[in-house]
Amino acid sequence: MSIKNEIMLITYANSMGGDLKKLSTVLKKNFKGVFGGVHILPFFPSSADRGFAPITYDEVDSNFGDWNDIDSIKEDFYLMFDFMVNHISHQSKYFRDFAEHKDNSKYCDFFIRYKNFWPDGEPTRQDLDMVYKRKDRDPYITVKFKDDTKECIWCTFDSEQVDINLTSEAANKFVEETLVGMAKRGAKLVRLDAFAYTTKKIGTNCFFVEPDIWEVLDKIKGFLEPYSVEVLPEIHEHYKIQFELAKRGYWVYDFALPMIMLYTIYNCSNKRLIEWLQKCPRKQFTTLDTHDGIGIVDVADLLTEQEIEQTKEYLFSKGANIKKSYNSSTYNNLDCYQINCTYYSALGNNDDAYILSRAIQFFAPGIPQVYYVGALAGENDIELIEKTKQGRDINRHNYTVQEINENLERPVVKRLIKLMRFRNKYDAFNGKFIIGETSNEHELSLTWKNGKSETSLDANLKTCDFRISYFDCSLSLFREIEI
Repeated sequence: MSIKNEIMLITYANSMGGDLKKLSTVLKKNFKGVFGGVHILPFFPSSADRGFAPITYDEVDSNFGDWNDIDSIKEDFYLMFDFMVNHISHQSKYFRDFAEHKDNSKYCDFFIRYKNFWPDGEPTRQDLDMVYKRKDRDPYITVKFKDDTKECIWCTFDSEQVDINLTSEAANKFVEETLVGMAKRGAKLVRLDAFAYTTKKIGTNCFFVEPDIWEVLDKIKGFLEPYSVEVLPEIHEHYKIQFELAKRGYWVYDFALPMIMLYTIYNCSNKRLIEWLQKCPRKQFTTLDTHDGIGIVDVADLLTEQEIEQTKEYLFSKGANIKKSYNSSTYNNLDCYQINCTYYSALGNNDDAYILSRAIQFFAPGIPQVYYVGALAGENDIELIEKTKQGRDINRHNYTVQEINENLERPVVKRLIKLMRFRNKYDAFNGKFIIGETSNEHELSLTWKNGKSETSLDANLKTCDFRISYFDCSLSLFREIEI
C-alpha cells in the first residue's frame, strides 16, 4: 500500500487501547476511511525516551505485541516507521560490545570517541560552545570500559541515546540493514528522527552541516529507493531548512503551521496564515499536534518576535488547564523551543475553534497528520503530568478502549471525523490550491480544484463559523457539507 493523499494518524503503539493488537482492532472498527496511513511511533525495544532510544530494530517490544500485529495494521493503512539515525541505545549490543572490548570491539568506531574526533584528543571550551545543543550540558558521556579506562563519547541527548559515527563502515552497514529491514517489514515511509545532528565537523555547530547532510540523506534515500520507500526528515528549526529539503525533492514537515494557526485564531487575522500558505512547500505533511510540543523555533521570521511572545502569552491565558510552570524545570522541561499542550486545550477546549483549525489544516497544501490525542479532541492530562512531572506527558494520555468509545460519541469528535472523511474522499484535494480574496482580515477563503471537482472553505475567524461547499458531479451542482 503506497502513500496516499489521505490523513495520517500519529500514535504510540500503546496509546489507543494498550497494545498493537487493540490498536489494530480500534483502527479497523472506528477509523477506516478516516485515516489512510498510520505513523506508529517507535515500537521497538528501547531503554529511554518512550521508544526513541532503540536497543534493536529487529524486534517489536513484547509489551506492545509482535510483527504479526504490525502486519495486521498494514492490511488497511500504509505505515510510517521511525529511524533514530543519530543515535542508538546505551543498552544496544553495539554499545555493550564496545564497552566490553574497547579497541578490540568490531564496533570500536561505531561511536564518536572524543580522543579520535578532536585534534588534541579533547575539545576546547570554544569548540563545545559552538556545538548546537538543546540540552543544558556538553554533548558527551564518560564511558568506563571493562579494563577500567575511561573515555568521553559523543552524546547529544539523553545518556541512553549514544550518537552514531555515520562515517564508519560498521555504522553504515547497520544503517543499510536497518532501513532495508524496515522496508521489508512494510514501511512505506521512514521518518528520520534527529537527522540534522548526524553531521559532526570541527569548526562548525555540528548541526545540518552542508554538504555532509546531503550525503547522509542521499545515501539513506539510495538504500530505500529499490523498495519504493520514501524518506521524511524530521527537523525543528528555521523554516528555510524545510525549503532546502523540499527543493531537493524530499518530503518535509510543516511544523510552522501550529503556531501560525494559533496566532490566526487568537487574533482573528488571516494575514500571517495567508503569507505562509502562499509560499509553504507543497510536498509536505501538515501538523497541528505531535508527540512533541508546539514548535516555537519553526516560526522565526514568519511571525515577529513580538507576535511569537504574544501567541505564547495567549496560549497560557486563553488555553485550558495550562500553566507556564508545566514548561519549566519543575516538570523536567527545559525545551525552550516548544510548548507542551494539547491543541484542543490550546484553543481553550472550544469545539468551534478546534474544528475550524482542523478544517484550515485539511485545506492547506500537503498531507495532514493528526496526533491520536487530537483525533479524540483530548484535553490536557493534568493528572498524568502531576504524576510523572514530565512536561510532555500533558499531551500523552493513554486511552483505554472504553475511553475511545466514549470520546467517539462527543459532538466535537463526530464533527472532526466527518470532516476527515470528506478530506480523504473528495478528489479536488489532488488538484490546484487557490487562496481566495476576502473583504477583510477576519475572513478566510481556501479552494481546491481538480477537473470538475471543486471545494471551498469560507471561514469567519472572529466567530469561528465556516462553511464547506463542494461540486457534486453526480448532480452537477454545488452543495454544502454540514460539519
